[in-house]
Amino acid sequence: MGCAGCTFNNTKLSSYDWLENLPDTSEEIDLIEVQFKNTRKEFFRNEAGIYLKRGDIIAVESSPGHDIGTVTLTGRLALLQLKKKGLDKKNIEFPKVYRKARESDIEKLENSRSKETQTMIRARQIAKNLGLEMKVGDVEYQGDGTKAIFYYIAEDRVDFRELIKHYAREFSIRVEMKQIGARQEAGMIGGIGSCGRELCCSSWRTNFTSVSTNAARYQELPVNAQKLAGQCGKLKCCLMYELDTYLDARAEFPKELLELETRKGIAHHFKTDIFKRILWYSYSKEGPIDLTPVPLDRVKEIIMKNKKGEVVEELVDAKIETTKAIDSMTIGQVDDINRFDNKTLNKKRKPRNKRKNFKGKKKPQA
Repeated sequence: MGCAGCTFNNTKLSSYDWLENLPDTSEEIDLIEVQFKNTRKEFFRNEAGIYLKRGDIIAVESSPGHDIGTVTLTGRLALLQLKKKGLDKKNIEFPKVYRKARESDIEKLENSRSKETQTMIRARQIAKNLGLEMKVGDVEYQGDGTKAIFYYIAEDRVDFRELIKHYAREFSIRVEMKQIGARQEAGMIGGIGSCGRELCCSSWRTNFTSVSTNAARYQELPVNAQKLAGQCGKLKCCLMYELDTYLDARAEFPKELLELETRKGIAHHFKTDIFKRILWYSYSKEGPIDLTPVPLDRVKEIIMKNKKGEVVEELVDAKIETTKAIDSMTIGQVDDINRFDNKTLNKKRKPRNKRKNFKGKKKPQA
């Protein structure tokens, strides 16, 4: 069974109605949100006062003709969603809702949608023949079949005036070109991320902020292109989710003079555990050999002494366990598939074999 608050149709960017158990406000606020193919959503005004609920398939005003979409939000939630996107209801002239979709409307929509894949393939061929540096990522037909939106990706500006003429002549429709980015394309296609969940851009995320490799460095993540890149080929959006927490935690860590001077030599900083407030040091400058964990307070103390010209005896006052044993255990288990075998259970089962000698004997009575 699906959740009561989720949309009834299987679409991307599904909405949750957290006001479902409260009185309906669609009569007070005639604004509704409608979803079309993939992640495209728009707002409309229900001037006719038609009773609409989430999941209803309706016919709405378009330019030209009409389009067919699914209601996702109504009433107060639609107004809150509008404000969330930074739009003012007073400054926008919303298109109208015509009616609930008829069977003929749905049949016409399905007929148009069945041509989208072939149209996209042919559209790519035409763009290639014209020598345009662009990629047609998707095609979306309007509900009445008179217009189609061609979503394309391009690094530079594209002059597609000639391309539109070819498309209109080839497909006998009105053409609208809409440029999208790699993240938006991934949201349209959908998929499962490395975390095992549906892609954020396909399930809930609508605004795409730029992500830099500094976000990974601040979180002490290995700068590995394969692990940090999403299915769109760009850096994962989730790198930004916890970044503010890490930046706040790093504020009390020293940024300069991280090389500590001791009697044994210069200790070089290699790693920081922000939340455990520990910095890892090694006397070898070439690599992390025999790393020693040093508490943050101790590091600050050594830095202050080094500034005064004092040289400390040891990195830590009391000997703290190094990571040499921990690292060797972890490295040995990375590619060892047998580590998942529960060897401890097998060892516990062995003593059971000794009970075979007592088979048939009665237990002593108390």
